Amino acid sequence: MRVAVVGAGGVGGYFGAKLAHGGTDVVFLVRGATLKALRTHGLRVESIKGDFALDRVQANDDPTAIGAVDAILLTVKAWQIPDAVVSLKPMLKSDTAVIPLENGMEAPQQVAQILGSKHALGGLCGIVSFAVEPGHIRHIGADPFVMFGELDNRPSERGEKLRAAFEKAGVRAEIPPDINRSMWSKFLFIAPMSAIGAVTRLPIGAWRSMPETRELVTRALREVLAVAAAHEIDLGDDAVERTLDRYDSLPPESTSSLQRDVMDGKPSELDAQLGAVVRMGTEKTTPTPVFDTLYRALLPQERRARGDLLV
Repeated sequence: MRVAVVGAGGVGGYFGAKLAHGGTDVVFLVRGATLKALRTHGLRVESIKGDFALDRVQANDDPTAIGAVDAILLTVKAWQIPDAVVSLKPMLKSDTAVIPLENGMEAPQQVAQILGSKHALGGLCGIVSFAVEPGHIRHIGADPFVMFGELDNRPSERGEKLRAAFEKAGVRAEIPPDINRSMWSKFLFIAPMSAIGAVTRLPIGAWRSMPETRELVTRALREVLAVAAAHEIDLGDDAVERTLDRYDSLPPESTSSLQRDVMDGKPSELDAQLGAVVRMGTEKTTPTPVFDTLYRALLPQERRARGDLLV
């Protein structure tokens, strides 16, 4: 397969590098300092699963120059998706799969609206990683995995080929029976973690150990479960306990990418995560008081980071 990776941060840099290291033909669609770093120095990954480096990688900022590919992994921030997806048109063949790996629930529909439903797949990933600097990725937690699949859950040759490429590269990859349910399960994990981390501005080891914030995140988990149920997604009676166990298994210094962006004063995925819970709850008349409060509390900083609030 020929695979394009849009973005080369903690997610795109890691999974794209693993695919390339495993022999897949990978090209990164990046720009600015990241493009310069990849072209000059390649890509280096520090990982709890083993360090490795790619001295030479394919990278370009022009989708037309990249040309047609078999699959596209979207790893930019959720709020960047619409503009990024529009730029992908020169890279499409009739059966090119476009797979968002962002946190959130709305990306596949955005891909379908812009490029057509035949190109849109559902996807998610699990990893705790970040870019130390352009071209240098550090993976500090979680056993990395990817999941993806057709939105109607039918088997497909393109999905199996991509799964095989990941497996060859040593990355756990799965095409689940129901990709929508799997995306909700990931959303259940990430949205409350992002919310509590962004408000407390402390790593998970601090807030998961305090009864007050542990109770708050538990209430947030129950809100996401209620919204999922309103959308006819059953995540199981033990979903809260399973997710709390996952939080407890993370390295104590773990933070979400949303939290890191908020703490750095950058635009974040606030709307795609917390805002999405509130929107989807409102759509189904399902109350989300914890998320509503935390979303509103974080919104002024988000507006300032985007230049919409000057004071």
